[in-house]
Amino acid sequence: MLFNSYIFIFIFLPLTLLGWYVLNRQKMYKYANIFLAGMSLWFYGYFNAYYLTVILVSISLNYGLSFLLTRISPESSRAKLWNRTGLFAGILLNLGILFYFKYYDFFIENINLVFQTDFTLKKILLPLGISFFTFQQLSFVIDRCLGKCEHYSFINYVTFVTFFPQLIAGPIVLYKEMIPQFEDTGKRSFDASSFSRGIYLFVLGLAKKVLLADTFALMANYGFAQTFSLDSISTIAVILSYTFELYFDFSGYSDMAMGLGKMFNIDLPVNFNSPYRSCSIKEFWQRWHITLSRFFITYVYIPLGGSRKGYLRMLLNTFIVFLLSGLWHGAAWTYVAWGAMHGVMVVWDSLGIIGVEGRDEKRPCRFHIPAWLGWLFTFSLFNLSLFFFRSQSMAGALQLFKNLFSGKFTGKIYEVAAQLDISEIYVIRQAIDMVLPDMINYLYLIFMFLLFALAFYLVFRPNAYERAMRGELTSRRCWIISILLIWCIVSLSQVSTFLYFNF
Repeated sequence: MLFNSYIFIFIFLPLTLLGWYVLNRQKMYKYANIFLAGMSLWFYGYFNAYYLTVILVSISLNYGLSFLLTRISPESSRAKLWNRTGLFAGILLNLGILFYFKYYDFFIENINLVFQTDFTLKKILLPLGISFFTFQQLSFVIDRCLGKCEHYSFINYVTFVTFFPQLIAGPIVLYKEMIPQFEDTGKRSFDASSFSRGIYLFVLGLAKKVLLADTFALMANYGFAQTFSLDSISTIAVILSYTFELYFDFSGYSDMAMGLGKMFNIDLPVNFNSPYRSCSIKEFWQRWHITLSRFFITYVYIPLGGSRKGYLRMLLNTFIVFLLSGLWHGAAWTYVAWGAMHGVMVVWDSLGIIGVEGRDEKRPCRFHIPAWLGWLFTFSLFNLSLFFFRSQSMAGALQLFKNLFSGKFTGKIYEVAAQLDISEIYVIRQAIDMVLPDMINYLYLIFMFLLFALAFYLVFRPNAYERAMRGELTSRRCWIISILLIWCIVSLSQVSTFLYFNF
């Protein structure tokens, strides 16, 4: 089930909110959790009932491992051995499930390529959100084995894993952020302020996805399907289209997830904090997919030694984290290349050769550049990295680099812009087509430039979370939200999935 669908907005969400608050009002807290977990499983299973088997098996095995650890007294001489065994088993279990569903065919393809073998690919259907709920449970199991958290009731654990706002595409929440909220009866009452801010956040996120991301996707999808025929200008237009599609898609989902959480009076962590304002790649990763970065720092970077084992080891650990981050996003060498490129850029930032005025004043750097120049370098390099991230093959990514630096202009930009043949400009298009038909291509081109200008404007404006948390919801803001909601609902006939569903 998608957030941007009629069944979710008009059936699933009202029923879930009603059941949650009615049961909690009757102080039936356990049944409220069971109800919420059941509805979340319906939300997940709506995509494919087969997915339910995968997530329920994963939940059962991880909870069973946590339960086994309760059978051993902390004072027992064997407690340390049991915890180490549980840690190994938990990591093997979760990464094994993730490997089988996400990376098995990729691994076999490369074995066949290197050793000239002919092992059969399984063509395994990738369950939605498996990377997210696997990492979420992995963090719980690791902390359980290290004695950093306690064992919880089964229904609380299921609710923690399956809570539908964050189930499919994050944020990757921690048990200490979520389970205490589900156990807090004070958060079970309806809170008008939290609910209204939740609606505000949800609608702004919905607008980002439906009105902006899906519009940019028209140009991006066309352009990446025409990789080998693009010229320099059209390549820039296509990659900018994908850059903003990705931004408003992921930002929109994050806003909707937090908004839905607030409707249930549950606070989800901020996962996306205006990363396109960043003036360095290091700052970018402090703003983009924040909970994924947190996971890798906590459970990979620090266990590898972090910065405790010398400067060179710190740089190597940083690069490994980004290499794994790339692989986490997808089973393809293009994602590995994307992660490696970001790893190199973050390592370069860590060397302290060039700093940004006003951003790196506390860090010793040999040279400082203006913030605007740091932003330009950061934004440009991120766009270049998306050649790998979006391309279906390394050959396609390399072709885009060739296109960009070829200096050719073939007029392909008009074809890219013409993909913006959307209903919102129907009247203008018809008028121009009747009066000045030769100018129709310029209409699309002007609309494309206006769309890019709007995107840059929104990037540097306060983001949705900042707006929602700031001040009261005035009548003007309510009118704007109402108009955006109606506009989005009318546009839902062109519904599309979120990009991070693929990861």
